[in-house]
Amino acid sequence: MKNLSFLWTIPLAFLSFLFYKITKFIIGNLFTIYLAIDKDKASQWRVLSQETLDSPLTLPVLMTKGPRWNTHAIIGTLGPFSVNESIAIDIESANNSARSWIAVVYSFPGYKTVTSIKSDDIETNNKWYSLKLKFGKYSLGLRYYNHLDKMNLPAIKVDDRELVSTEPIPQNINDFYHDLIKAKNWFYSSLHYYIFTILKFRKWLPESFVRKEYLPVGAPDTFFAYNYLDEGQALEIDVASKIINNFDIYFTFYNRSSLPLSWCQIKSEKYTLPAIGNPGYYLLRIRPNSNSSNFKAESLQAKISSLESEMQKLEIILNPV
Repeated sequence: MKNLSFLWTIPLAFLSFLFYKITKFIIGNLFTIYLAIDKDKASQWRVLSQETLDSPLTLPVLMTKGPRWNTHAIIGTLGPFSVNESIAIDIESANNSARSWIAVVYSFPGYKTVTSIKSDDIETNNKWYSLKLKFGKYSLGLRYYNHLDKMNLPAIKVDDRELVSTEPIPQNINDFYHDLIKAKNWFYSSLHYYIFTILKFRKWLPESFVRKEYLPVGAPDTFFAYNYLDEGQALEIDVASKIINNFDIYFTFYNRSSLPLSWCQIKSEKYTLPAIGNPGYYLLRIRPNSNSSNFKAESLQAKISSLESEMQKLEIILNPV
């Protein structure tokens, strides 16, 4: 009977897929209208926190726009805001808040990546760093990795006019992840039911489709590795020493509702996740660190190409128990 389970999992997955797309469209439009009406919110930093999640629409928005939670970064968003020519970021505040950070500019309302600025690629002692943009509306996403004791979201200027000033961030801002699993209910389970199924039937589906459905709106400098784990399976990850030394590796395991169950930064060549009691899926975020200059890459894209080459040496083994 277990071998025939696909007879009902595939139709349910298809219904889940339709439910997700319809819900994402509705909630996305409601959120766009909300930001258009409440212009004060659009011109303030919104840092991901328990206080943010307490707002009625926030969790449904995140569970449809970016459901593969990044449990390792402190995340701030800003916008939408209108730009004539450029925006400028207070990189001094960002550098004093985290060892590694990236700011990504997205088009609005399409949320397509337009450009980005990354801490490791800035060679300037100036307080401000400017990005030239075409006339239009944009939003900004900021991620702090390996944050320092004192953190501030940076000030942002739009066309030489200050849009927001620096804003302090509490040290325990990400503590809400430990209780996020309590949000599990039929609604989120139905939304994300299809994800486990497409990962399980991954070899029969276009990889571009699986990647688009599973991966978050990620930073341009991040490499992803991901798959499902069935009930009773353990996970072993062997990482080449060159990857450990030159890249930060972040691991998150999610239940079938896409809520995080466990997470860690992998700092050794071997990592094991014991056999799990419930099915789910994992995501590895792998980012160049300050040592990645050893690759002598001439550009960010060259670094990513080097990373992809090195990632061929990363071995992921599923052990049925």
